[in-house]
Amino acid sequence: MIEAFNTRYLLPTKELRCLSVLLAIYENPAISQKSIGKATYLSSSMVNNYMKYFSDEGLVTISGDTNRTKSYHVTDAGYEILTSSLLEYSAEIVQFYTSVKKEIIHILNGFYKEGIKNVALYGAAETAEIVFAAATETGLAVTGIIDNDKEKYGKLFNGLTIKSPDEIGEIAFDAIIIASFGKQEEIYQYIKTFTGGRVLIKRLSDL
Repeated sequence: MIEAFNTRYLLPTKELRCLSVLLAIYENPAISQKSIGKATYLSSSMVNNYMKYFSDEGLVTISGDTNRTKSYHVTDAGYEILTSSLLEYSAEIVQFYTSVKKEIIHILNGFYKEGIKNVALYGAAETAEIVFAAATETGLAVTGIIDNDKEKYGKLFNGLTIKSPDEIGEIAFDAIIIASFGKQEEIYQYIKTFTGGRVLIKRLSDL
C-alpha cells in the first residue's frame, strides 16, 4: 500500500489520496474503511466520500450490507486508472530521487574540493543508498559503512561490510559522512563521543 504520509514540504494531493485508497482496495478487498483511513490519514467521512466517488464513477463495486460483510472490488475501469496513476506516481518519485541525488553530489563535490578523498558513511539505511550512489559520480571513494544497529553488523551494503562504531579503526578514511537527513546534530555528537573528537565529521547540511 502506498502511504500518503503527512509531510511539511510535499502535501499529499487528491490524486495521491485516490491512488492510495484505490490501491488499498485492490490489494485487500476486505479491508475496512477504518484501516484505509489510518493508512491514508483520512477521516472516516473522507473515506466514505472517496468510496462514493469510486462507486459513482464505476471504478469500484461494493458488496455486503454491513461494515463487517462489506468488500470492495476494483473494476476494469478502476484498474486502468490505478495502473496509469501508479506509473505517473512512480515517475514523479524517480524525479524527486534524481533531484535529491543531484543536491548530494553538489555537497560531496564540496567535500572533495576541501581535500577529502576517502569517506566512511555513518548509517546504513535509505539515505546512505543515495549518498553511496551520488559518491560514485564524484571523486570521493566510500571505504566503509558504520552503523550502531547490531542487527546490521556483518551484512553487506553495496559490497562493503557494515561495521560497528568499535571497528572504526579498521577503516581508512579522511572523514565520516553522516548519511542521514534527520537528527544530524544528535548523530554528530554521538560520533564525536565514540571517536574522541579525533576524526573529521561532515553532515549533509554542510553546504
